[in-house]
Amino acid sequence: MSVLKLVILFTCLLHSLIEAEVVYNGSSTAKDDWWKHTTFYQIYPRSFKDSDGDGLGDLNGIISKLQYLVDAGITATWLSPISKSPGVDAGYDISDFRDIDEKFGTMSDFDRLIKAAHELGIKVILDFVPNHASYQHVWFQLSKNRTKGYEDYFIWKKGYNSTTPPNNWLSRFDYSAWEYVAERDEYYYHQFTTSQPDLNFRNPKVVQEMKLGNHDRDRVATRLGVENVDGYNMMVAFLPGTAVTYNGEEIGMENGEVTWEEGQDPGACNGLESDFKTKLPFHRVLMTEAYSNISVDMLHYGNGTVEGAHFPFNFFIITDTEYNSTANEIISVIKKWFQHMPSGHVSNWVLGNHDRDRVATRLGVENVDGYNMMVAFLPGIAVTYNGEEIGMENGEVTWEEGQDPGACNGLESDFKTVSRDFERTPFHWDSSVNAGFSTGNKTWLPVSSKYKTNNLELQSKDGVKSHFHVYQDLMKLRKEDTLIYGNLNVEVLATYVLAFTRELDGNDTYVFIFNKGNYSTSVSLSSFKSLSGNVTVVLSSTNSSRNKGDTLSTASIIMDAHEAIIAKSRSNVSVCWNIYTILLIMVLLFRIS
Repeated sequence: MSVLKLVILFTCLLHSLIEAEVVYNGSSTAKDDWWKHTTFYQIYPRSFKDSDGDGLGDLNGIISKLQYLVDAGITATWLSPISKSPGVDAGYDISDFRDIDEKFGTMSDFDRLIKAAHELGIKVILDFVPNHASYQHVWFQLSKNRTKGYEDYFIWKKGYNSTTPPNNWLSRFDYSAWEYVAERDEYYYHQFTTSQPDLNFRNPKVVQEMKLGNHDRDRVATRLGVENVDGYNMMVAFLPGTAVTYNGEEIGMENGEVTWEEGQDPGACNGLESDFKTKLPFHRVLMTEAYSNISVDMLHYGNGTVEGAHFPFNFFIITDTEYNSTANEIISVIKKWFQHMPSGHVSNWVLGNHDRDRVATRLGVENVDGYNMMVAFLPGIAVTYNGEEIGMENGEVTWEEGQDPGACNGLESDFKTVSRDFERTPFHWDSSVNAGFSTGNKTWLPVSSKYKTNNLELQSKDGVKSHFHVYQDLMKLRKEDTLIYGNLNVEVLATYVLAFTRELDGNDTYVFIFNKGNYSTSVSLSSFKSLSGNVTVVLSSTNSSRNKGDTLSTASIIMDAHEAIIAKSRSNVSVCWNIYTILLIMVLLFRIS
């Protein structure tokens, strides 16, 4: 090897050592499937838009607002459960997987929704809840009567007697996970409410019924939209089959409580996942949803033998960060996913959903833009819960108005800390009655009083610097090749200031800076060697004094409290190529001289 090549190689290696840490190396195949670089917008149908004045959101209401998704820059949405249900647990207790609940509309309405969304370029994902069915489901009625062929569709176990269950396992809602049925003189297992008996996934008939990829109209429980939807979100994906790990072992009451998180069987869903991915066109997506530890989450990608989902939701920004988290703590959460994610897969980032306090409430109204910008800036999939794009806060719901069974079946004194109703209140469309959500006299959950000062109509006005306008610009920015393919570099600039760059040879380098602290802080971007001199602001948070086009020196930037900025530098070719070019010119000049 020539001296010149050795110098070049050494210089490039040296550069890599002093560069801000590379957390993610961009993939040249990141754009080969639409879902790998999209933003999924979660619609909670009950609270999105009511079309008929009954106080409950519905499918026609969603249809009427599809153009809003286009305006926001959204190209994929998924709907929380709309299947037929008695509604004990907000639709997660499904009595017929094959039909639409009349509260939301009809199958014809659903078909119109799919058609209208596709015409606007919007993909539609449905929630799939395989863990349990409603106690009103025909399968359960047949099973509790020991009808031939249905005896073991659910998990049944003899108790010590009719008043003492088989063991002391607890449901998700902190009461016994077993419910006695006199017809069988047995108990059935339920991880959620007593109205949601768990299906027995050790029964091959149940697996066959629930397979997403099977097109047999008479057998497929998930017939709903199977030919037309663009994918499924498999809810509580680690739960199916967990109770059968019991294996007849009699756990005495004196042995201590065993909660639903213990005894998990992460592989129970693999048959469902792989069947969906192999029997349906690959352009459809399967995602899974479960609050698990990182090792269990990774199993949903697949275990090397059985192919899993395309991706499991990443809830660690929700579960592992809080208002006072430092920059280092936030970056550690981001690194954790990349460090554990199997090669060849895609990351995703979830800020909020219908089960957790809204971002503005949990992480601070003043930080909403910063967190939305952070998630949009990271490589992979971004997830937005409806309302987060306008910075909605938790609503106000009293004990008497509450609907969440997990809270309403408990103590009134625990309602404020347990209930999920606060993050499920109706969307703020405008300043009219009921925030434009419904023309009815009463809505299923009360509309937050905050809608008068925080609603889409106010934030959509031209010239207004708003959360919504920031969000629109973010969706446009995510279409840039650099933010699809580029490497991610991360750096802690101060205790509460973090910064990322996304870099792609031949393209502009983008930098995101976020001061989530309560005080202004002076920082330098010198650790990012791809940035030099000045950068130009392309987007700033609503509480920032900077505007698009402003120039900032990388040597010193004063970040105001809770300010977030995205800026870019000029397009650069590879650093190593620049070094090579400079050294080559030097050699030529030396020879000439």
